[in-house]
Amino acid sequence: MNAAGEPNEATEIVDGKVEEVEVSRHPDPSIPVSDLSLADIERRRFRPVYWGVYLVSVLAAIIAPYWLGRMLAVRHTDWLVSHMSVFDQRGLVFLAWTVTLVTLTGLGMAVVESKTWLWRIVFVIGLAAEQFIAGLSLLKLDFWYSTYVVYGDAAPLANATNLGIIAAGFGVAAYAVLWVGLLILIRKDSPLSVLTRSWASFIMFFAIEAAALLIVLFGGLLTTV
Repeated sequence: MNAAGEPNEATEIVDGKVEEVEVSRHPDPSIPVSDLSLADIERRRFRPVYWGVYLVSVLAAIIAPYWLGRMLAVRHTDWLVSHMSVFDQRGLVFLAWTVTLVTLTGLGMAVVESKTWLWRIVFVIGLAAEQFIAGLSLLKLDFWYSTYVVYGDAAPLANATNLGIIAAGFGVAAYAVLWVGLLILIRKDSPLSVLTRSWASFIMFFAIEAAALLIVLFGGLLTTV
């Protein structure tokens, strides 16, 4: 239909017969002819300065908050314990898990929505917060030894924080393995292919993360470290 409500039709000869056929509302191309390829267009859109600043921000978010948190844990232990004692172990697990989950969600959305910077910024902020918490709780492979040396009887609080971060990490690892497995095993024409869609992927991700949190909260791990 055109602006006056009349159909856009033209008379043409089709297979030796005169017929009325629909034509485009815009018969003339609205995009100018260009010799640029898609790669050339993407290169023009690329902003190396912006990406350089962003990568420096990511490195800073990894290093500086962890160092600051570790410094506070070593030099201001009593002050830190007095504030951590406001929470119980499960509360600290949930806090650390939530911060790490926000970080991982920001990273995932930054990959999916690659044309916007919002989720990249969310990822950097979440990463800085997660690294700060990891520094406060002295997170490393054998963290329970470090936390006992620094925190003494208050070590279970720091251990709980570490378990929250680790739960989110194991959750995303389990999700990645399951997701890749589904992509490999499920055929495109299978009814189960709905599980490989983006919305199903996010539901699966949050379900696995919730399961990891519940295992830490009620699976007895808080009493073993």
